[in-house]
Amino acid sequence: MACDSDPKDYDNKEAKEANNKEIKVEERSQAGVLVLQPMPEFKMEAYDADSGHYTEVSSDDLKGKWSVVCFYPADFTFVCPTEIAAMNAHLDTIKGELGCEVLAISTDTKFSHKRFAETEPLLKDLKLTIGADPTTEISRKFGVLIEDAGIALRGRFLINPDGIVVAQEVQAPPVGRSVEEFIRQIRAHQHAYKTGEVCPAGWRPGKKTLPVNTDAEKMTGRVGDYITIEEILS
Repeated sequence: MACDSDPKDYDNKEAKEANNKEIKVEERSQAGVLVLQPMPEFKMEAYDADSGHYTEVSSDDLKGKWSVVCFYPADFTFVCPTEIAAMNAHLDTIKGELGCEVLAISTDTKFSHKRFAETEPLLKDLKLTIGADPTTEISRKFGVLIEDAGIALRGRFLINPDGIVVAQEVQAPPVGRSVEEFIRQIRAHQHAYKTGEVCPAGWRPGKKTLPVNTDAEKMTGRVGDYITIEEILS
């Protein structure tokens, strides 16, 4: 359950098995990409840190809304509470301003989640709901389960109101993710969803978008006529 285990342990084992032809792609739980696919259906027990009570959550609760499903390896580890605390610190922006529901998930039980939230100093003011996936079924559905360890990779999935996954970020356990970059992605995807425009690299509100919904033919091969590298990097 080590949140900070060396990913080479998994890579080396996988490489050896592949060389021995003991692994088939269709059997691997990490083989798929969910972007542009419907959010997997799920239902699970959870701990609601805001109310301090156990609850139940499902994919139906997220339909019709912007939402993020955020997997982390395990309670009572090291990088994990820093990520959860960072997400919680930006909850007013993510949930309040941007209307994006947040669901964290690990393969621990709801009882472990409660104890984790109550004892870890970084989670003192936690308001998130943490889903419990002890059977690993949900982690497997989202393609982030490390089978031999029984824990999830750091997988973060942004889902639009139509229930379609529009962004997916998956990292190995040793490195935490950036909440600021995730907020930027939410803003950009919401703008594209609303306007039909597309957002160049590093786009933030107030910066130029690319109006391919109206000028696609003019823009083909001439994107530099609409935006400069200085504007992109500013």
